[in-house]
Formats: sequence, C-alpha cells, structure tokens
Amino acid sequence: MSQSKVYGSAAEALEGIVSDDQTLAIGGFGLCGIPEALIEALRDSGVKGLTCISNNAGVDDFGLGLLLQTRQIKKMISSYVGENKEFERQYLAGELEVELTPQGTLAEKLRSGGAGIPAFYTATGVGTLVAEGKETRDFDGRTYVLEHSLRADVSLIKAQKADKAGNLMFNKTARNFNPDCAMAGKVTVVEVEEVVETGTLDPDEVHLPGIFVQRIILNDNPEKRIEKTTTKSTESA
Repeated sequence: MSQSKVYGSAAEALEGIVSDDQTLAIGGFGLCGIPEALIEALRDSGVKGLTCISNNAGVDDFGLGLLLQTRQIKKMISSYVGENKEFERQYLAGELEVELTPQGTLAEKLRSGGAGIPAFYTATGVGTLVAEGKETRDFDGRTYVLEHSLRADVSLIKAQKADKAGNLMFNKTARNFNPDCAMAGKVTVVEVEEVVETGTLDPDEVHLPGIFVQRIILNDNPEKRIEKTTTKSTESA
C-alpha cells in the first residue's frame, strides 16, 4: 500500500522543507483558492528573504499580505498587485523587488517549468517594458519574446479535495494557477477542505495527479474571505 501524504498540521507539513532565501510558488486567484493555513504557518516559521511567485500579493491583512507585513518577502513575481497598500509602500520605498509579468505568461512560465520546458516564445509584451533586455524572434511575420520558465523550491497550493495519495480536485476559479504552481514546485504542499481514501475519486474528477504532490494538510473550515463585495440595490428603478 502507498504511504499517506497527510500531515497533522500546516506547521508539520512545512517542517524541514522551508528555509531562508527560497523561491516559493503560491497558488490562488485573488483571494480565491489561496492556501490560507499554509501561508499563516509560513509566517510563523520565521523564514525570510523569500521570492514569492503568485498571481497576486494578497491584501494587507490576509494571504501573502501577512508575509509582507512581517517583511519575510524580498521579491514578488506577480501579475496583479493592486489590492495591497503595504506592497505599494514597500515597492515605492525600494524595500521590495517586483517582477510584473502578464497573467497568461505567468501561468505558462509555471506550467512550462513543471513540464520540463526551459523557455518559450510569446507575443505578449512585445514592444513594452516586459520585453526589455529579452531575446525576440520573428515567426510568420510576427515578433515574439523569449520567456524563461519558472521553478520553485516549494509550492503551497489549495484544492477542494484530495485522496491520501495526493490526487486533487479544484473548485471552479481555484483551479486558476493552483495546478500550475503545483507542477512548478520541487516539493508541493496542498491545503484541502476534504481528504478521502485513495481510490475513491473517479479518475474523471482528478484535475491534478498525486505525482505532483508530496504533502497534504486538512483545513476543513477556511475563512474564504471575499476580496470585494458587490451588492445589488433592492430598491426598484
């Protein structure tokens, strides 16, 4: 029988695999599908000098914003960072390195890294600051820029459900970036809301196979904070 990958807590799952000056890939799309408990455990571990690859930088008091507050992040590789005032302050003060990357390019950098593809050409960013200093090449009359793939020492991701072998199911928008981050990590830790026995998931339900996952923790009551609440007036027009 295969050994269970389930750990008792987020702190236990990070023990022995996180250290100063690492590169981490953090899953999530906005505040949707972020590994809340793992980020808190990473904060509590005290590791510093981190380079974090993430679609976003959280908000001031949640998600990766917690690590920015404690100054544990030295560099962010992201596509959207507009909801975090502390991020803005650190960047403008020269205290935080930032590598802004188009969203689709960031996803492909992670996916390609996990697939063993070292670099790829894309038309996104040609003629802008994104392409400065990078190799370009023409294909069929169109110019493309060479982008290098991304790999992470550790990936922290969130899924809806896992079996004990690490096969994962994601819930809707949480499927954005989480599988790519998982593939890019040398070691991947996943936070899930439900753990089931190996073999009980229908193969068609598996969005990412367990070969990409080394450790699992259960967080069956996540906060799931809403980034922006929009309500409709009940008053008649």
